[in-house]
Amino acid sequence: MVNTALNSGQRAIDPQARIVAYQGRTSRGYRNMDLRPITDGFAVAPQILPEDVIAIRDAGYHSIICNRPDGEEYGQCSHSEIETAAREIGLEFKMLPIQSGIVTENAAAEFQDALQTLPGPILAYCRSGTRCTMLWSIVKFGELPPEVILQKTAEAGYDMSGLVAQLQEMQNQ
Repeated sequence: MVNTALNSGQRAIDPQARIVAYQGRTSRGYRNMDLRPITDGFAVAPQILPEDVIAIRDAGYHSIICNRPDGEEYGQCSHSEIETAAREIGLEFKMLPIQSGIVTENAAAEFQDALQTLPGPILAYCRSGTRCTMLWSIVKFGELPPEVILQKTAEAGYDMSGLVAQLQEMQNQ
């Protein structure tokens, strides 16, 4: 959803999917970002840029988690560029790179620790937001009912039904 009629700091919510398109001030003017809230304190997004951090801060986020390894795609900006921009304006930043489709127990534990220790609200990003959503689903499994995980992730536009089924199967073994 893109709404070019938004003013700085305004948020447009698609009532069907609760996907938020945020248009905010950046160092180069205005840019629409795809911020997808999972909970009040946690959202995911596809790849962000250093100039997006001002709008991310203005949207109310206090921390950024990067789940995308550097060099994954040609032309992708490095996490250090985003980290520098974020820290310059007072945002916390945590690099937790996850190779697509491979989430280790250690990575899940580090993600859980970041969710508990970083000031919220937190925005996590990767190429599409899927890895961040998978990590959130894994660390919340057992804490939240599977139906709640599926509902919250579906409202953000992500289908975690296969992952939740795998987690349930592992739990039942």
